[in-house]
Amino acid sequence: MPLLDLQKLTVGLSRTWAGFLRDWDRSLRAGNYPETTRYNYLLAAAQLGRYLGDHSPDPDARDAAEDPCAVTRAHVEAFQGWMIETRSASTAVNKHKGLQQFFKWLLLDEEAIDRSPMQRVRQPKTPRKLIPVMRDEDTSKLLDACKGKGFANLRDEALIRVYCNTGARLSEVGNLLVDDVDLNTESVRFHGKGAKDRRVRFGPKTARALSRYLRARDKHKGAALPHLWLAERGTAALTPNGIKILLKRLGAAAGVADVHAHRWRHSFAHEWKRAGGDTGDLMLLLGWTSEDMPRHYGASAAAERAQETQARLGIGERV
Repeated sequence: MPLLDLQKLTVGLSRTWAGFLRDWDRSLRAGNYPETTRYNYLLAAAQLGRYLGDHSPDPDARDAAEDPCAVTRAHVEAFQGWMIETRSASTAVNKHKGLQQFFKWLLLDEEAIDRSPMQRVRQPKTPRKLIPVMRDEDTSKLLDACKGKGFANLRDEALIRVYCNTGARLSEVGNLLVDDVDLNTESVRFHGKGAKDRRVRFGPKTARALSRYLRARDKHKGAALPHLWLAERGTAALTPNGIKILLKRLGAAAGVADVHAHRWRHSFAHEWKRAGGDTGDLMLLLGWTSEDMPRHYGASAAAERAQETQARLGIGERV
C-alpha cells in the first residue's frame, strides 16, 4: 500500500484546500520528490487546514479554513504553538519546514498570494538530543537473536549487517532492489535523498550474510519482485516501516533498548572520526551535503573521543 493517499490526506478540508494540495502534489511529483518527502509536506499543509477549521481560536480562521490564500502569519504561529503543546517541538519544526515549501509554491509557482505568511515566522527551537551510538556488544546481541537457518533469520542478519557496515539511512536500506547489490565488488548502490545515488562497499561478513539471504530469497514466493527485502510470508516486499517495526521487535527479543537504524548511522560516524577518517570522505559515504551533519552525528560520542585524546596527551601529568 502506498504511503501517500491524497484522498485520505485531504479528508475534512475544503474543496479549495484539497484542490491546491492536489496540484501541489502534481508539482512535487514532476520535481521527482520522494514519496516520503511529498507525504510530509502535504501532511503539514493538511494539518494546518484542519487546525484552522477545528481548533483555531482566531475569529478570522474560518476564511483561512476555506482558502489557504487567506492564511496569515498569526494563523501559522498559533498552529505551531498548538503543535508544540499537543505533539512536540521537533514535530512543530517539521511542520514549519513543510509549510515553508507550501506557501513558497503558492507564491512563486501559482502566484496565488502576494506574500508568504511564513515570512518572519520563527522556526521552533528544539533541544538537541544526543542519540547514543550502537555499541558492538548490542549489535552482537541482536545478531545472536537472528541465529538460525530460516528465511527470516537469514534476512534479519543481512539487514542488521548492512545497516551496521554502511551507516545508511533506514529508507535507503529498506528501498534497496536486488540489482543494487553487487557481490562481485562487495558493494551496494543506495538511492539517497535528492535523487543522489552513491555506491558503498561492505565487508566479508556482510557479503556472506547477503549471499546466504539471496539464496534463500531465490526460493521465496516473492522471488520475482525487484525489492531486495521480502516479508517472511506471502509475496510482499518488506517496507522501511516494516523494517522499523522489525528492529524494535528484535531489540525486545535481544534485551537491547531503543533499537533503530539511525543508531548505526551515528555509530558509523563515531567510529570513522575516532579512527581519524577524513570528514569529506565520510560525507560522501553517508550521502551528506552539509558539514553540519558530521558534527551532529558525532555529537553523541564527541565527549568520549575528547576524553580518549585527553588521556593520550597526558596534559598536566608531566610535572
